[in-house]
Amino acid sequence: MSILSLRNVSYQYPLEAEKAVKHISFDLKEGKVYGVIGANESGKTTLCNIMRGFIPELYKGELTGEILYKGKDIAEYNIGDLASEIGYSFQNPFTQISGVKETVFEEIAYGMENLGISREQMTARVNELAALFNLEELINENPFELSGGQKQRVALASVTALDPKIIILDEPTSQLDPKSTEDIFKVVEHLKKQGKTIFLVEHKVDLLAEYCDEIFLLSGGEMVMQGKTKDILSDEKVLKYGAGLPQIVLYFLQSELNNANIPLTVEAAYQMLEGSE
Repeated sequence: MSILSLRNVSYQYPLEAEKAVKHISFDLKEGKVYGVIGANESGKTTLCNIMRGFIPELYKGELTGEILYKGKDIAEYNIGDLASEIGYSFQNPFTQISGVKETVFEEIAYGMENLGISREQMTARVNELAALFNLEELINENPFELSGGQKQRVALASVTALDPKIIILDEPTSQLDPKSTEDIFKVVEHLKKQGKTIFLVEHKVDLLAEYCDEIFLLSGGEMVMQGKTKDILSDEKVLKYGAGLPQIVLYFLQSELNNANIPLTVEAAYQMLEGSE
């Protein structure tokens, strides 16, 4: 069953001549991870803001089409209530840190505090998230004194604290080193196991190949390709739209090993080649 559905959705910002997204349709199912790729200015962040109800509520402009959350028009939800159902993590963690809390513990608890959740419940939830996001040793530190990767984990923990059904991650690893990036994807994997639906805008296609169930490719505000990760990230047409393919896929496409069963990861390639010996 679909938890969020878009039907022929288009949107045009105020004072802009062209639509930012055009005729987009898709369904998100519970417990799936959706990778979203595309060149800059392809409409990815706009789409995220449509999905969380910020467009047209805050950005105004002209929105057409149908957006359904749990079978009900998203416009029927209060935008504050929707924030606890559809979590959003910004590309820049500095944007997400509240600036009014002095410790990581308080920062993670901030949203729950605003909802009036009891101190006992908040403490248990923060401790659970600190373990999940590997923040236990930082729990009493000032969020603004942390590294970029640590801030990003705190920001994501704060979003997850409200137990949203859908979590939208808008390029969460763009400013992170490889180790911190891998940590974020491990968290994504864990959230998926908890039944969360993840909408992940990301350029690091090698990791998308490993963790995503489906891929959406945007170009010029349109959904030009969508389908199972295996089908999209092994298709050379992706490159024509300014998006990337996993390194191992590029290798197979350019080599004599090219065949109909191109592996998406190094591990899959190793297993395939080992089986062919």
